[in-house]
Amino acid sequence: MYSLIRKFIFTMEPETAHHFSIQALKIMGQLPFNPFTIPQNPTEVMGLKFKNPIGLAAGADKNGEAIDGFGKLGFGFIEVGTVTPVAQDGNPKPRQFRILEAEGIVNRNGFNNYGVDVLVENVKKSKYDGILGINIGKNAITPIEKALDDYQICLRKVYEHADYITVNISSPNTKNLRSLQYGEALDDLLQHLKAEQAQLSQKFNQYKPLVLKIAPDLAENEIASVADSLVRHKIDGVIAGNTTLSREPVAGLKNAEQQGGLSGKPLNALSTRLIRLLAKELNGALPIIGSGGIHSVESGQEKIDAGASLLQVYSAMIYQGPQLIQELAKQIKLR
Repeated sequence: MYSLIRKFIFTMEPETAHHFSIQALKIMGQLPFNPFTIPQNPTEVMGLKFKNPIGLAAGADKNGEAIDGFGKLGFGFIEVGTVTPVAQDGNPKPRQFRILEAEGIVNRNGFNNYGVDVLVENVKKSKYDGILGINIGKNAITPIEKALDDYQICLRKVYEHADYITVNISSPNTKNLRSLQYGEALDDLLQHLKAEQAQLSQKFNQYKPLVLKIAPDLAENEIASVADSLVRHKIDGVIAGNTTLSREPVAGLKNAEQQGGLSGKPLNALSTRLIRLLAKELNGALPIIGSGGIHSVESGQEKIDAGASLLQVYSAMIYQGPQLIQELAKQIKLR
């Protein structure tokens, strides 16, 4: 069935297809029944109880418009966003490109979203009863030295409505954002956000885990440095990782030359490497959420075996449909 749907969807430009899919999922979310099952493969991570370890990666539902629809596909958790303090258009269009032969996607969206207040209202309307993460970022017009201000604004606004909050400092499509992954800039950001988390935890009498999302393009010594910062600042989890700037896996293919972050199947080996190196450095100090390139039960299991406790999927679902979520949720064996 999905092969027919995909043929229709792929006649559209990628961003048009995305908007069409969001609208379809919004409708599905309103149905009084669920055409799919929610596979039960329970696990507890960061003190949260997940129905299964397969999550929707950020970027699919930036504004939280279709949470209930995505929730019916079989996911054990959903992450919405990336959201910024105020609405922004993102980078000029076209900004999404399929690499069909490799089941990859290049995007240079640039955190296009309706702003944190709209997302919060959508979350409040949702009836989804699974684990919900909210992914926060900074506005493009905010100077990098003022990035903390944007993250604090978003953290304060989403804290009450999220089960966990992800701090995205690894998108390649916002100028200088990835510089926050290094040295004093990272330590300063984490220190202040942990202090904010402590205040909000006291205010709402509930502790919400704080997760950092990092890039798969980090060198081995940089991964070790990030791991050290994560442990020292008692960050609750890490997502490994975001899209890649590398084109090595898709060299010579149509759209490979487009600027932006590469996601989908070609990212698999690079993200698994990141998980393996992180797991070695962290030595169990905090959990890893594996994201990037998962396209089969085998590729998902590789990430679990490399050290991930949870998995996130997005691009492969575009190519393969919801059945992939069902297969992963039922067949992945947790450590």
